[in-house]
Parts: sequence; structure tokens; C-alpha cells
Amino acid sequence: MAFSLDQFSDAFRRFKFSLSSKDGESVLGVDIGTATIKVVQVKQVKGSAVLETYGEIALGPYANAEVGQAVNPPVEKISEALTDVLRESNAVSKTAGFSVPLSASLINVITLPTKDPNDLASMVPIEARKYIPVPVGEVTLDWFVIPEEEAKFLSAQGEKKENTSDVLLVAIHNQMLQKLQTITQAVSITPRFFEVEPFSVGRASYEHTALPTMVIDLGASSSRVYVVEFGIIDRAHTIGRGGQDLTLSIAKSTGITFAEAENLKRDKGLGTSESGSAGLDFIFSEARRIFLTYQRKEGKAISQVVLVGGGAALKGISEVAGKYFDTRVVIGSPFDKLTTPAFIGDMLKGAGPSFASAVGLALRALQR
Repeated sequence: MAFSLDQFSDAFRRFKFSLSSKDGESVLGVDIGTATIKVVQVKQVKGSAVLETYGEIALGPYANAEVGQAVNPPVEKISEALTDVLRESNAVSKTAGFSVPLSASLINVITLPTKDPNDLASMVPIEARKYIPVPVGEVTLDWFVIPEEEAKFLSAQGEKKENTSDVLLVAIHNQMLQKLQTITQAVSITPRFFEVEPFSVGRASYEHTALPTMVIDLGASSSRVYVVEFGIIDRAHTIGRGGQDLTLSIAKSTGITFAEAENLKRDKGLGTSESGSAGLDFIFSEARRIFLTYQRKEGKAISQVVLVGGGAALKGISEVAGKYFDTRVVIGSPFDKLTTPAFIGDMLKGAGPSFASAVGLALRALQR
């Protein structure tokens, strides 16, 4: 099972989704991160995507580590953890979309001097070699042509050369695809697709607009920064610090264990310690540098910053982030994309930012 942009190119462009006309089977979105596995099961009911169940499990204990720590357990342990979270959340679907981490992929928008589909088919694999730092045989490639309307917005000041095509190029390491295939076989789930995480995160967190939006995904081992313009991922950066680093800083400054620091961080948020906040300051300082560089080079203002990921659930996070960006800062609310029971609305609002990728995967899995 490979991955394909063809299956979602139209929906990806504007991060919209269109459901089939009939109610269908339940499907899963499965997000395997470095610290947790998250699953979301949805079903189409009368034209709406309805949340059936969701769950999260920490990977630390499966690698002799603490909850909240970023780990890299063997495939067998990941499969065991996925089996456990599916059972504990009462998820029963055997069809799913799976996330691919940004670290195992490469995303680029390239411009080629032709509009002819046959010429593009032969040119893209050759041009891709310029952007991929490993042998082409070690990755799986896919691409699609960005429509003219979107391409004009991506071009600086709206200028675009005639008889050229802007192409979204995506490459995924074959080792990662093989790893995911092994996991899906072990848990007896049929993968409908594998998708690089910026796409699923964007689908669940981003409302279509012609103005650029920055999405900051605050993960456990790292933070990812995406600039989305007219529905296209125009920039993708990784900052090598995340929630785990905040916990380690708190533990060191207060003399408590990692587990105690993790609980303290979740309970009290950013008022826990100055060192914890300092770690977050580094992340937002780097994101601000990306923010300002983009605006200066492209001559366009970023309209808003959306925070997602586990770190976006920390108390006081939006206030801290707001000091770094001269624009609106909001917390992503992915579960708003689904029909959910009203009585768990507050719970979903709090959990939502960390389930952005899983929700986005589930939404795409509903598409026929």
C-alpha cells in the first residue's frame, strides 16, 4: 500500500472534504506519534461526519519510559499499544487512514516550464532529485499540479510566468511506509491511505481563506511550523524542541521526577516554573523568525496563528504565544469539524488540539 495525492488533491487544496451521498462504514484516523498514539473513529450519518469514539495512549510505558516522554519502541510494541488503545476506546472499524511524520517525508512546491501532462510526468522524477537528500530509490514519490488560481496566490505578488506549472511534490521514506504496513498487518486494519501529517493537521485545523495562516503543531519531541496559503502547504519547518523539553526543564529546576513534572505541567500549565516557560519561549522565538522571514520574502501578512498538538492544551499557551506574533493567535478545535454529543463539548475542546492529525485523517477516510 503506497500513498497517493490523487485521492485527496482536490480536498487538500482547500482543506475541505465532501462526503458521499450515502451513510457509510465507520472509519478510523490513526496518529502514531513519538509520545502517544491517538485514534478517532467517525461515521457518516445524514451527510455529517459523526464522532463515534476516540482514544489516546502513552507510548512511554511500552518502552520502559515515563508517560510524556518521546520514545522509539520496536514495531511490536507500537502494535501492542495500538491494539490496547483500540480496545480501550471501543473502536471497532477495520479501515483507517494513518499519519506519516514530517521527519520521514519531504514536501516542496516546484515550478516546471511546461503545462503538458506527459512532459510533467517525465520531468517531475528527474527534478525531484534536486530536492531529495537521499537516493530516489529510498523514497516513494507522488505529486499533483496546483491549479492556476492557487498557483497565482503562491507566486510572489501574484506574478506567475506563462506556460509553467507549479507542482506539489511529496516524498516519503520507504522504511516508514514499510513500518506502517507491518503495524497495520499486526492489528488487522486495512490502511485506506498513508498521509504526511501537515495535510491531516491542516484539514482539521484550518478554515479556508486566501490569506496565509501559520499552524504551529506543538508535539512531544519537536514542534512543526507550517505556513498555509490558499490551502497549500507553502512552508514546513521543524523546531527540535517540544513538550518533553518543557517537562525536563521543570523537573530540573524543581528537583522532582519527570513523571511529577509532567503532572505538574498538565495541572498548572505555564505558571509551573520560569525554566519551563523559557523552553516554550525558544519554540515561539523560532516560529516568530519563520513568521517574519515569510512575510518579508513574500510581501504578505500572515492572518492568524493556529496552535495545535499536545502543547496547545497547556494553560496560558495562547497568551504566551500572543507576545511573539503581530496577528491573531487561536487554539485549534479539530472536533468542531465533527458532529459530537453536546455534553462532552468542553472535554473535546480541551483535548481537541492534540487530536488534530487523527481527526484530519478520519475526515479524509470518509471520502470515497
